Order: sequence, then C-alpha cells, then structure tokens
Amino acid sequence: MRLALLALLSRGPAHGYELKQDLEQLLGSAYPQPNVGQIYVTLGRLEKSGLIEGEEVEQSSRPNKKIYHLTDAGREALRAWFEETADEPRVRDEFFMKLALAPRTGLADQIALINKQRRQYLNTMRNLSKLAAAEDRDNRIAHLLIEGAMLHLQADLDWLERCQEELEEPE
Repeated sequence: MRLALLALLSRGPAHGYELKQDLEQLLGSAYPQPNVGQIYVTLGRLEKSGLIEGEEVEQSSRPNKKIYHLTDAGREALRAWFEETADEPRVRDEFFMKLALAPRTGLADQIALINKQRRQYLNTMRNLSKLAAAEDRDNRIAHLLIEGAMLHLQADLDWLERCQEELEEPE
C-alpha cells in the first residue's frame, strides 16, 4: 500500500479519499478494495518517515481536509521501488505445509486435501471470470490483473494434479 500511494502522489497532491478512488478505478473490482482507514494510517506513516508532506486545507462548508504531496525522499523511494525486481518464490506455501504434514498427524488425507484445494481454486477461477465479464472493457489494468490471477490459478491447478499423481503412485 505504501508504494502504491507514493506512486499515485507522484502525479500531484491528493487527499486520502481521492487516493482510495484512484486505486479502485485503476485496479477494478478484482483487486481487494482498500479501506479508507488503512489509507489514512499509511499516509500518516509515510508523512512521519518524510516520504510525503501533508497540508491542512480549509473548506467553507465541510471539515478541513489534508492534502498530501510527495517529497524528494518519497520520489527517490519510488524510483528505487521501480528499479527492484519482484522475487517471491512460492516455497513457503501454507497448503504445501499442510500436504507435507498431513501423514504425520493422521488428521487429514493428502488426496482429500488436494481435492478440497482444487475445488477452491476452481471456485476462485469462476468468480474471477465473472469479475472479468462485469469489469469495464476499457480498464486494461484490471483485466490484466484478473488474467494474471487466473494464470496463477491454472498453474496451481496443474501443480495439484502433479502432487496427486506423485502421491498416488505406489512406492
């Protein structure tokens, strides 16, 4: 959330609710909608760390609002973020841990776990398909997000198939 807010503020000053709306519009309904309270807490932390500055703006018929803008340090942190690659191997996977430990506990069957997880992935894929159909056709970012999630799910389904084949083979 931190760096996404910095990126939005790189275009110019904004207040928290505007940033929430920008994220929702950009990412569409497939991405978990940010909580406005979380946004304001994050903005407070970014301000304390010197990456943004806030300024109270008076409003005649409404309470004052705080407008935030990016500092030089914030712009530098954003540049550094864009330079980093995302390296998140999925070696620490909770489902795989369950699968590995099930035989040791006697509390769960590995094939039953695989089947249950497969049903979950298929339900998620159906829901994503519905979201894609309902999403505004012009929001290419949201469609790419949904497509990426579906491709990951397909890879997970393929991996579950591989696990089941391996575990059903006699030793």
